[in-house]
Amino acid sequence: MNKASYTISCASQFRDAVNSLAERRQVNIGDLARSIILIIPLHDIQSFSDPGEPAPDDRETVILKSGVAIGRPWQRKPRLQLRIPGGFDPVTIRKALALALAMDRGETEVRIDDGGLVPVEEVTRLKSMLSVLAFEPLPSGVVTVADALHVLGFPPGRRPDIATLRARFRMLASIHHPDSGYGDHQRMAQLNSAMDVLRGLAN
Repeated sequence: MNKASYTISCASQFRDAVNSLAERRQVNIGDLARSIILIIPLHDIQSFSDPGEPAPDDRETVILKSGVAIGRPWQRKPRLQLRIPGGFDPVTIRKALALALAMDRGETEVRIDDGGLVPVEEVTRLKSMLSVLAFEPLPSGVVTVADALHVLGFPPGRRPDIATLRARFRMLASIHHPDSGYGDHQRMAQLNSAMDVLRGLAN
């Protein structure tokens, strides 16, 4: 699936909060949006509250880099720029990012596909899923047990049994496999390495 570039106009406070979350998670903004789109059914994302466009007096100043006005300051709407698979409208992406922020804050409830409400414990689980789905490949590869647990989304010190490992691997592989349209070779390779490390402990 081909990726598309999106420019999402939004309030400066929302822009700063999304940038801060991405920085803390050590991922890019596209990974945040993509994770929510993978976890939450599209109709539930679309029913989530839209943070909306910036107010008329909420503008950011940029210096023009080309044209006859090169070097001059220009005020424009605050915005987020990201790349994810195409086919989404900017409002849906903005709502997905708002949902990522709500999950990170530990909101008491979010909507899911059956229209019900998720309690705090489930929000915690979804936050963990967001972290897992948005993981950045480890620069030195999967070397230790702690590395393997991180890549597969288990907390430090956890010793999952083989059935739990296989179930988690299948779920993540369906997302990160290069043929899925969302994955890439490096993430898939690290999932395989993590399984190799932890399989021996579980047997």
